[in-house]
Amino acid sequence: MKPAVLTGEHYITGDVACAEGALAAGCRFFGGYPITPATEIAEHMADRLPGVGGTYIQMEDEIAAIASVLGASWAGKKSMTATSGPGFSLMMENIGLGVCTETPCVIVNVQRGGPSTGLPTMGAQADMMQARWGSHGDYEIIALAPSSPQDMFFQTIEAFNLSETYRVPVLIMSDEIVGHMSEKVVIPKAGKIATCSRPRPRGRKDRFRLYEPGPNGVAPMPAAGEGYNVHVTGLTHDERGYPALSVENQAQMMRRLIDKIHNNLDDIIRTESYRLDDADIAFVSYGVSTRTAMAAVDMAREQGIRAGLLRLITVWPFPEQQIRALAERVRGLVTVEINLGQIHLEVQRCAGGKAPAILAGHPGGTIISPEQVLQTVKEAF
Repeated sequence: MKPAVLTGEHYITGDVACAEGALAAGCRFFGGYPITPATEIAEHMADRLPGVGGTYIQMEDEIAAIASVLGASWAGKKSMTATSGPGFSLMMENIGLGVCTETPCVIVNVQRGGPSTGLPTMGAQADMMQARWGSHGDYEIIALAPSSPQDMFFQTIEAFNLSETYRVPVLIMSDEIVGHMSEKVVIPKAGKIATCSRPRPRGRKDRFRLYEPGPNGVAPMPAAGEGYNVHVTGLTHDERGYPALSVENQAQMMRRLIDKIHNNLDDIIRTESYRLDDADIAFVSYGVSTRTAMAAVDMAREQGIRAGLLRLITVWPFPEQQIRALAERVRGLVTVEINLGQIHLEVQRCAGGKAPAILAGHPGGTIISPEQVLQTVKEAF
């Protein structure tokens, strides 16, 4: 039997690194359905989970896959699925169910060119707005964007920790390029990996309320079958979990769903800066495109352009305050992403006209070259 954490240095793809990160985080259930370019995550989990006491199940489609993940989470297991654009679209209704029922789980989207079947074997970053608004209604979501196989390992662990801490589905918005890229991945010893588990109920079981918030706005979560009254519904519900279809209960439930994210933004949002302290042109990027943007920063500096990079590790919730602060002090903002301007629109919104914001992007299929980014800067500024 292999250990849950395969420590040491490995030369593996981003998809395999994601699966190993899930195992290191304590994931013991994977419900999936094959789809390019995410299938390798499912394949690796199918191979590894039985050896660590976990369960892999291939469902009949992506709708059933996410449903199985929600059910396994309520049975007390850390749970995950992985898909790409078309499957992500099919999962949206049940992702909304996971938000409404405050069900911790992780959904990996290895993005490819779209819409529809699109470019199954080529990368893109065009599902970013769908990640935020794909399900109906008002809600908050957490989405991370890895830029390398090493990132895939650690951000998968982080996704589980955030999901368990805030009782919310967490999205890993990868892409075909990172998913199929092979690089060195260093996996620490198990004792060096920090993991979190969902808050657990205490006190008398007959007084337990399933959605009564704790100090950080998150309700403790029992597993079904432990003797607590567990009533899980996608209808508007009260703190007991029972349907309560009134305007007042809708407002109360929505405040809980929104505030547990909004009131903890400083603990959720993560970014990194590169040569940004004295920059007068700020690149904003995420995922694989940060590699392009970082190279473009260095090229710009060699040509006397003081460029820097703000890398979005957490894309949702969006780091609005950081973008606003950047817009106050730079000459321009450039969003680097493999789409036609999804996160760029958020950058523009937050800049609020204080600095011009332009896009360096294209419809997908390959990375954006550093030369293209630098040419965009020269033409605009």
